[in-house]
Amino acid sequence: MKREINISVRALVEHSLRSGDLSLEFSPVSRATDGTRTHQEIQEARPAGYLPEVTISHEVETDGFIVSIAGRIDGIFQFPDRIVIDEIKTTTRSLETLEQEENPLHWGQVKVYAYIYALQKGLTTIDAQLTYYQVDEEDTREIVKTFTVEELEIFFNDLLTRYLKWAETLEKWYQTRDESIRQLKFPFDTYRPGQRRMALDIYHAIKNEEQLIVEAPTGIGKTMAAVFPAVKAVGNSLTDKVFYLTAKTTGRAIAEKALDDLRAKGLHFKSLTLTAKEKICFNPGKACNGEECEFARGFYDRINEAVETTFQQETLTREAIETTARQFIVCPFEFSLELALWVDSVICDYNYAFDPRVYLRRFFGEEIGEKNSTFLVDEANNLVDRSREMFSAELYKKPFLELRRLVKKDIPQVYKILGQINTRLVELRKEYEQEGKPLALEKYPDDVVPDLRRFARAAEKWLGRNIKTPFREEILTLYFEVNWFLKVTEFYGANYATCMEEVGDDFRVKLFCMDPSQLLTEAFMRCRSAVFFSATLSPLDYFRQVLGCDAAAREVRLPSSFPRENLCLPVMDRISTLYKYRQQTKMAVAHAIDLMVKQHAGNYLVFFPSYQYMTMIYELFNIMNPFKEILIQTPGMTEAERDKFLGKFSEDNLANGKTLVGFAVMGGVFGEGIDLVGDRLSGAVIVGVGLPGISLERELIKEYFANLQGTGFEYAYLFPGMNRVFQAAGRVIRTAEDRGVVLLIDHRFSTHQYRSLFPHHWQPIRVRDEHHLEEIMKRFHDENSTGKP
Repeated sequence: MKREINISVRALVEHSLRSGDLSLEFSPVSRATDGTRTHQEIQEARPAGYLPEVTISHEVETDGFIVSIAGRIDGIFQFPDRIVIDEIKTTTRSLETLEQEENPLHWGQVKVYAYIYALQKGLTTIDAQLTYYQVDEEDTREIVKTFTVEELEIFFNDLLTRYLKWAETLEKWYQTRDESIRQLKFPFDTYRPGQRRMALDIYHAIKNEEQLIVEAPTGIGKTMAAVFPAVKAVGNSLTDKVFYLTAKTTGRAIAEKALDDLRAKGLHFKSLTLTAKEKICFNPGKACNGEECEFARGFYDRINEAVETTFQQETLTREAIETTARQFIVCPFEFSLELALWVDSVICDYNYAFDPRVYLRRFFGEEIGEKNSTFLVDEANNLVDRSREMFSAELYKKPFLELRRLVKKDIPQVYKILGQINTRLVELRKEYEQEGKPLALEKYPDDVVPDLRRFARAAEKWLGRNIKTPFREEILTLYFEVNWFLKVTEFYGANYATCMEEVGDDFRVKLFCMDPSQLLTEAFMRCRSAVFFSATLSPLDYFRQVLGCDAAAREVRLPSSFPRENLCLPVMDRISTLYKYRQQTKMAVAHAIDLMVKQHAGNYLVFFPSYQYMTMIYELFNIMNPFKEILIQTPGMTEAERDKFLGKFSEDNLANGKTLVGFAVMGGVFGEGIDLVGDRLSGAVIVGVGLPGISLERELIKEYFANLQGTGFEYAYLFPGMNRVFQAAGRVIRTAEDRGVVLLIDHRFSTHQYRSLFPHHWQPIRVRDEHHLEEIMKRFHDENSTGKP
């Protein structure tokens, strides 16, 4: 069978004709909207008989392919003696320059349209016209050329031949890939209990274009259970591309390893790990253009060769991208986006699929036709709060004042507008100060919006001139923040609230998304199927709702495959960790931790709901144990610092009779997504029920869901908190051979409201007193040493 290829006219032209520098100069946020409006105004002004927005397609059959080329012509003039294909472009460049320096992409596009139309209508000659609209001067220039069908045919066939050369490379790869997938077997001798069922459910979800929510316990092998069926689905043409979406770097590394394990068993499958631009940029601080950056200079002259060369590799990690980008002298981030078009799987952060500001429009844009990608959403419990932030917007007062000072001499118009915005923010701050506490409003402050729009327009006009000044970066940053704030006002509804509060020495106005479900529902329309999986998705109804899942989304909850007796779960419910009692109970908490870790040498993690509480207990525990090695998590740790922290958790500690204690925060980088297998972790202490701290935003979530369905406390505090507890506890038992202790400290762990949420395989033991804890620990460790249950 011949491979069917669907390609747009624009993509066909760009593949062969793009050249020159990468130029990511300032592009107004309103460019797309303004461009559409300009197109419509020009089309409406055309004479009678002009046909706007004409969809066109053409099919070519070659020895190996059936190629369908499609596009939409901006307009067609139908004169008695001739036909003119009209392509409308908006530009900030001078019209004289455009006449003198022809744009090969613009002319290529209109010539392909002209060829297809002439061929279908049996014409021998046809006119092609580029209509340029200069946005600053509001002037129009029309450039017309006449072509014979023979000329256009030669041009079209040349484009197609060059593209088919690349298509042949792709076809050979697809055959190699698909054959390897057909031969591929599960990479391990046996499935872990529950792992095969999870893999089958995911395969069927992809096949049936469904959404699936999977709660699978720690250690079941979730990543392989998700990746293996997705790979099989690609081989069976059920999906074109798999997006493995994660919240943290550790999740990306685990996905990379799963694919490497499959490759070791014979799989041929190209995957790319997408790294944020600010992390992978070779020239931070320089503009993305040929004048300032060597990796942007001549980017399009080298990009096709760079892609073709790199396409010989299968594992495109950050390191591989950086190496090849330096070899071909191309921007590593834009290079990775180009490669992402052709690989089989993209491993990336949630942002690239969901955040309206940065999601990958080349895959998910409105102009894309059929959506044939699969989303694998790893640790989906994290998507709830991440999506709230994605769909929220905030403005601080201080940046407006600072920018006003900087532009006073150079941009008086912007200086004046910034003063008006500052005046309104001062008024809002007074409202907040009169209240005496963080203030929440149902509606956003619409009286500041006109001034924000005026600032955006004025800044846009100035930025479009690309003037190099010391304050350009400041005005650019504030421009994007203001535009996002304005954008959020457009979909602001009952699921939003406006928060006003002081942050440090500044004043903030935030449009806070309390319920992201509807916006996530829209985001999931970008894929054909979606799978949400995590060890902690309880209650499933809660996650189904807040993640915006389909009503028809299937749910799967898999039981733990590990022997229950491998986990010792004492509960010290005579100690309260409520905020108001922490000073009174801090010694008891520190003593309980000390008592547990003294029972048996090894490595321990102690989890707290906040840095402040953690530090309070850490200081006491340090005094009690001057000769123990004690680590503590700090805010904003770098990857190197995190690796060093985890590197201390060595199996040698237990063998040498040493004890290591690490203090960490629930919900943080050490609270999930880390694997400390075997003797690398002997146990964990969980202090408190993990509830998020009381804040204006949490209280708004509580009130919103209380009014909506009477689940305010549960949705704002209880469910998020207990999921942090479960994630932290899940660090201890990672394999069927692991044994360990999880000590829960808080009186609420013994109440029905909290205990009813415990995983089914948990067997908590209420601790009567310290002696009882010693007995529990001794019995468990004695059984461990003898190997008896």
